[in-house]
Amino acid sequence: MIERHTMKSYRNHQIPRSFVTLAAILALGGSASASSHMDAPLVTLDPAANTTDVYAFVANHAGNKSLVVALGVYPHQEPGIGPNKYNFDDNVLYAIHVATGADRAAGRATYSYEFDFTTTYKNEGTILQSYLGVVNAVDDANQNLTQTYTVTKVTTATGARTLLGNGVVPPNNQGIATPLYNQGNNGEMPAKPGVSSAAGLDPYTAAAITTLGNGYVSFAGQRDDGFFGDIQSIFDLLQLRDPGKDSQGGFNIHLMSLVIPIAELGSDQQIVGVYATTSRPTVNLVTSQTQDLNRKVRNLRARNLREVTLTRIIRNTTRAVPGMVQVGRQGNPLFCEALVAIEDKDLYNRSSPTEDNTLFRKYAETPELAALINAIVFAGNGPAITTGRTDLAGIFIPDLIKVDLSTPPARLAGGGPMDPTNPDDMGFSSQSIFGGDTLLSAVQDPFANGGNIPGGWPNGRRFGDDVIDIAVTAIISDLRTNPVTINSAAGIDGVDANDTSYNKVFPYESTPQNGRNHTHP
Repeated sequence: MIERHTMKSYRNHQIPRSFVTLAAILALGGSASASSHMDAPLVTLDPAANTTDVYAFVANHAGNKSLVVALGVYPHQEPGIGPNKYNFDDNVLYAIHVATGADRAAGRATYSYEFDFTTTYKNEGTILQSYLGVVNAVDDANQNLTQTYTVTKVTTATGARTLLGNGVVPPNNQGIATPLYNQGNNGEMPAKPGVSSAAGLDPYTAAAITTLGNGYVSFAGQRDDGFFGDIQSIFDLLQLRDPGKDSQGGFNIHLMSLVIPIAELGSDQQIVGVYATTSRPTVNLVTSQTQDLNRKVRNLRARNLREVTLTRIIRNTTRAVPGMVQVGRQGNPLFCEALVAIEDKDLYNRSSPTEDNTLFRKYAETPELAALINAIVFAGNGPAITTGRTDLAGIFIPDLIKVDLSTPPARLAGGGPMDPTNPDDMGFSSQSIFGGDTLLSAVQDPFANGGNIPGGWPNGRRFGDDVIDIAVTAIISDLRTNPVTINSAAGIDGVDANDTSYNKVFPYESTPQNGRNHTHP
């Protein structure tokens, strides 16, 4: 097991060949997924379309082996605002994409799962925008604002569209108006903690879990923001502190989650890739951003990239959904957030993973962040290699979360190892491979060690994976050596767990924070 210590006092660890290490990322083609939720300039101005995190992992749902995928949007929701509330946007098309077979290596979606929302009011002749009284059941007479949604499966190769079904969004957690989210069913109390069985879910969440066609199960609604990390100090000139503060603590997001039966993807004897996009109706505007995109076209042509131009990228993303243009993308948000330069961040959100190798590989191979860590955190004498990082390119290009479907279900986080009613699964580690959390693969054996691979990120991503620690470890290590050279960054930001406990059952993300009773760290 790798010893935990801060990056400031790192030690070199030569991991034996018989032990699975982060180099398994390269065999998986894996990718990280961490986010401050403010990755690129333009989408930051569009919170309803701004993605927070993408999750993907193997789970046992109702006795069936499944792939669980989830997309968070609308970051930094202050619980309990009014009169208007944070909601999904009827004018945004939210999509979670799954790549199988040869499509995974190409960064091309095989199937897309589209969430399309509709908002209605029971009474528009009132200032009581969301609640006419205490909501005792989802979409009852007192839930004035109700959102419904459809889930549609799109087969990319043929364009075939299959309506899987419809769902309803439960109310946000306001407090007294939504008491059943909260401890003791009391709107004055904090939100209920995570649970280990479906029977323990609060009534709103339980009622909003929807069985769709072909064995799919969906959920869409407000949840606690399950990402954790001291983003504030990281982006305050890397002036890290101990203890750190969870910058997303006390905030909510909106989450879409889907259980996909493995049979729908062909079989479990494969590795799939997952990413997500948000799109808006096409509008023709000439703005400074448009002029900037035109400049990028000229620059790309000047570099003789004859087969890949920005105009083709935009045309392809618009064509993917007629009348829509892609405004956000996420699979590996740390890549856009911490490695891609400002001049290309908006381009990233308008492009597809199929273009990553040409447009963005340079940012993985020559990461500015590695040089900054060396200079600031290690006072100019750090271990991070700043050029020739083919190992990081193997992680981040193309930008998909890779999930080995052949493994047993992933171990899940609950309320920590000592929680009396909802402990983490035995063997779960937020450090994934660095905490000894591994799974057995039936389709790969990258190091001739029996097929052991990471139990969490970079083999998928679970709620509770400390992806900041793992990602920084990859940057300051050298995954090209054999055995790989690991400089552990465990505990780097001083935040090791979420501020609330997770559910170990669908939809997994924590109960939304109570607008009347919550705290920010």
